[in-house]
Amino acid sequence: MPNKTFIPIDIRRACYAMTNANGTEAEISMYGDIVESQPINYWTGEPVEGDFIIQDEFLADLNTIISSGCKKLTLRMHSYGGDAGVSILIHNRLREISASGIQTVCIVDGVAMSGGSLIMCACDNVRVNPSSLIMIHKAWSFLFGGYNADEMRSKAKESDAWDKAQVEIYKRKCGMSDAVIMHMMSETATMTGREAFEKGFADEIIEDAEPLNIAASADRTAIFVKGQKLHLARGMTAPENIPIATPGQGDVNKITTKNEGGITMAKNLEELRAENPELASAVEAEVRAAATSENAANEANAANTERQRLADIDEIAHLYDAETVREAKYGENRCSAADMAFRAAQKAAKNGTAFMANAASDFAESGAAAVTASPTTPSGDAPATPEQKLADARTNVKTLLGKN
Repeated sequence: MPNKTFIPIDIRRACYAMTNANGTEAEISMYGDIVESQPINYWTGEPVEGDFIIQDEFLADLNTIISSGCKKLTLRMHSYGGDAGVSILIHNRLREISASGIQTVCIVDGVAMSGGSLIMCACDNVRVNPSSLIMIHKAWSFLFGGYNADEMRSKAKESDAWDKAQVEIYKRKCGMSDAVIMHMMSETATMTGREAFEKGFADEIIEDAEPLNIAASADRTAIFVKGQKLHLARGMTAPENIPIATPGQGDVNKITTKNEGGITMAKNLEELRAENPELASAVEAEVRAAATSENAANEANAANTERQRLADIDEIAHLYDAETVREAKYGENRCSAADMAFRAAQKAAKNGTAFMANAASDFAESGAAAVTASPTTPSGDAPATPEQKLADARTNVKTLLGKN
């Protein structure tokens, strides 16, 4: 059978290119905004100038490059996003390509924001530069015209569905919970390449230099950089995510005492800045990055704890008055659901005691204690009988008529 001759593929568009030069590895440079169709100027009817990745063109070119028989597809990304529906469509197509056995890699040359981050997360391996920017946010849309309340609620539910779809994409990549990802989207989270790597959105960081191999002393008051011990400032400790030095990795007894052969002599960061400014800057950057990661983790834990506190209160809110619930949630002395229940019980007990005291005071002031079952006359004698009252009445009448 005749040998098949491979024909190189080189597709060039305004904002992206697809190439397969050797038949096994293809590359896509994806630099532009993601749209369903070419934007048109409303007033002139002319195409809007810009770098647009158009749905049908892109998918057609993608099918061409995949049909060339490549085994690896590298996507170089620089996009501020665009249409969520088109972004999800491209994401799903790339996941299908990956499932067929073709290795997919995304390299974030610049930014991967909004829809760009959705497409990025489709790839098996995501590589970012420390200075790359990754942004995720909740879906939004334009509204024109007049709407009633039902129509507005319907639109909000539609937006909720878009957000849930995006959460599924991010969760598959980073492994974080729905609640944490939704919170990040609500805050419009923008991450550097290193932060995206730490949170699981990226798999590799493209470093220009070899890792510094940093470890901390047992009391975390010093760090070891390539075996050299550097004391931190007084009161400062290394973040928890910097590992403790293993035996031999950082041994103060093994530190060289003579500056022979270019060996670092610094005993702390101040001395290191004077002796080797570049290494000092790199060490400080690593420590700051570790501290940032730890702070981000603490903030995420705090956010989860607060959401759970509010959810617990909502579960029993129907048992209490609105003021008690509002105070527990947002008041100056906000508290847990258990504390809210205890406060409500104390309030009820206090109100019950006050009621009994007020009732006793009212009884004493009324003079009701002096009232007997049988009333008496002012003189203390027994009240007159009906016959006596009739006789007295007749006497009074006779007196009035002048009769004896």
